Amino acid sequence: MRSVKALRTAKIGYIIISAILCALGILLIAKPDMSLSLIGIIVGIVLIVFGVIKLIGYFSKDLYRLAFQFDLAFGILLIALSVVILIRPENMMSFLCIVLGIAILADGLFKIQTALDARRFGLRTWWLILSLAIIAGVIGAVLVFRPTESARIVTMLLGMSLLAEGILNLCVALCAVKIIRHQQPDVIEIDIE
Repeated sequence: MRSVKALRTAKIGYIIISAILCALGILLIAKPDMSLSLIGIIVGIVLIVFGVIKLIGYFSKDLYRLAFQFDLAFGILLIALSVVILIRPENMMSFLCIVLGIAILADGLFKIQTALDARRFGLRTWWLILSLAIIAGVIGAVLVFRPTESARIVTMLLGMSLLAEGILNLCVALCAVKIIRHQQPDVIEIDIE
């Protein structure tokens, strides 16, 4: 039997970071006149933490191998992007919107595949993951191609995309990550004579 400590850490981390993304999204929607530098710093820090959580999730070997299957590359990408954002947070709003929009769109597409895989596994909540993935992907695409240059509206779009991403990841963590205390290892060992 193997330890489920990394899996538990990843699931709890996903839930916490999803809640933080939701709160940050609501904050940006409610207060779109925040300092761009402050937004850049906050988003950069949150993305570094989220990237680390994604890496932990990838190496945790969850039971279904659904929730974290794309998180190695995505975690590294989030960490790299957040470093770029933190270097010059005051001049990053346009870059931040495009990059986060692409990242959220990509994560939505990956989660669509996760939802379809969850359906094949017989998880009853696959449709919820699919619906939220489509919504997050559409909002991510709108953020990339933002139809306006108004800083208030762009900040609100950023908030909506972070909120959608937070809800999507919360749903995936709760619906597709199963922790079984006495989970068997991936390899069955036998003695051959």
